[in-house]
Amino acid sequence: MGSSNSDAYERAKRADAQRRKKAAALRRKRARRVRRMKLGILGMAAAIIVTSCIMYTIQGGKDNQTSGNFEQKQGQQTVLEAAAQIMQPEEKLKYPSVSENYVEIVSEDIMSPYIALLDVENGEVIAGRAYNEKIYPASMTKVMTLIVAVENIKDLNQTYSLSYEEIDPLVRDQASRAGFDPDEEVAAKDYLYGLILPSGADAAVALSNIVAGSEQAFAELMNKKCEELGLKNTHFVNSSGLYDEEQYTTPVEMALIMQYAMTNETCAQVLSTYQYTTSPTDKHPDGILLTSTMFSRMYGTEVEEVTITAGKTGYTQEAGNCLVSYAQKEGRHYVALTAGASYKWHTIFDDFEIYENYLP
Repeated sequence: MGSSNSDAYERAKRADAQRRKKAAALRRKRARRVRRMKLGILGMAAAIIVTSCIMYTIQGGKDNQTSGNFEQKQGQQTVLEAAAQIMQPEEKLKYPSVSENYVEIVSEDIMSPYIALLDVENGEVIAGRAYNEKIYPASMTKVMTLIVAVENIKDLNQTYSLSYEEIDPLVRDQASRAGFDPDEEVAAKDYLYGLILPSGADAAVALSNIVAGSEQAFAELMNKKCEELGLKNTHFVNSSGLYDEEQYTTPVEMALIMQYAMTNETCAQVLSTYQYTTSPTDKHPDGILLTSTMFSRMYGTEVEEVTITAGKTGYTQEAGNCLVSYAQKEGRHYVALTAGASYKWHTIFDDFEIYENYLP
């Protein structure tokens, strides 16, 4: 009996030691992450100061239109230059294959139930979790909305005013909005930034009407684009990402949509912007300061040797919290898709874990 108690005591001691060791490792890991975030903050501050000085010199301090913008600079390449080198517009997008070295993500440190990690240059899924399963895209939908709008609007300076009847249903549905008012004449370019940065459903409706006359007709163009890209399991019925059972995709196909968006200079610029101020209107004389829902939660430099350059968040009750992001490491490019998370910060920290542990 005494021996049995002694054995149980020793097992409990070993288990407690293991828990303490694991907790200490987790604290060290979090401390490293905090240090990287602090370095990222300092780097971002320096970049903003340098960029502001350069822009002021070039423009003579006269143009305040985009004074709130932050275009992500990556070493000697901008994200736009990098995107242009990956795939020329005339090239057909390759549907991703599964890498011979594919890794199934089983780590409990990564909370999202749906994951796809895409190697852009090789066109391969290199890691994932349920990467071919059906998911609801929520506001990640707006990446496709951006693509279709940019490819169909000839003049981004043309204006459109939303009516009260168009905005009211979005208010009642508690959809995220950029803040454009009824009867406000807004340029198409400003709607693009309103679509992506604050995830504005009002901007999605406006762009739909500019391009196709209605959201339903615009969704048909979105599905046509899906066919052109060779997507097999993606379908849209609206441009905002509000839940609909018939609006769905898969992690790997949403990652592919992001990859394609980053080959378009205008799309890449919008998706990589931290802040943007819209043009003055009679409703908003100082414009509206728009902030990225992704870059307001990260700096993009938290992971050593990796820079997250662009992305789009999403959330509905049915979809959970989602994020599709674009990153580069040592001149190579990757797309990470995380979806179905129960908390908005899970997708952010999941991205850090994925880029830190699953890139070549």
